[in-house]
Amino acid sequence: MKRKMIIAVLIVVLSGATLVIIQMRRHGFSARENPSWLEAAIARRLRNFAIPASARKTTNPYPFTDARRRSARDHFIAHCAVCHGPDGRGNTPIGRNLYPKVPDLTSAETQQLTDGELYYIISNGVRFTGMPAWGDEDRPESIWELVAFIRRLPHLSPEEREQLEKLFESREHGEEGEATGTHTHGPEAEPHHH
Repeated sequence: MKRKMIIAVLIVVLSGATLVIIQMRRHGFSARENPSWLEAAIARRLRNFAIPASARKTTNPYPFTDARRRSARDHFIAHCAVCHGPDGRGNTPIGRNLYPKVPDLTSAETQQLTDGELYYIISNGVRFTGMPAWGDEDRPESIWELVAFIRRLPHLSPEEREQLEKLFESREHGEEGEATGTHTHGPEAEPHHH
């Protein structure tokens, strides 16, 4: 019985590898295409497998006050919007051209992740994607603020989206504005402006 199981697993693995090789031979190794449904399914499973169960159950310990909302907004515009866009939908030159594409933070798939999963992803990054690990750069409180801000993204009013777009554009053009507000990276870092 054990031998049959090993043979079945080997057949599945070899079949999968063969399909990937055929796909690569037909389409090359370009980042211009969207991942196949198989790649996307495997990536989701690997991401879910890589997040510890204890992290999934963690809840945001900070209330989302107006001050934290402003801090998170400024932090998001300064560090996240270049890939995820000011509204979190990923419609930026970098977001559209990464492989896999940057996830839409307003989508049900992202919003269904627990607070702990979002915190873990921001803190530790995701291998083989463009998502860096920010845990050594940002204070835990700042990452929790971003988690709460991501939860807010699907519910932005048109006025809020317009404000975020203006903050992002002023940052992209090097203008001083609210998005260049003071925040801190890492536990020993001094507050600074961007």
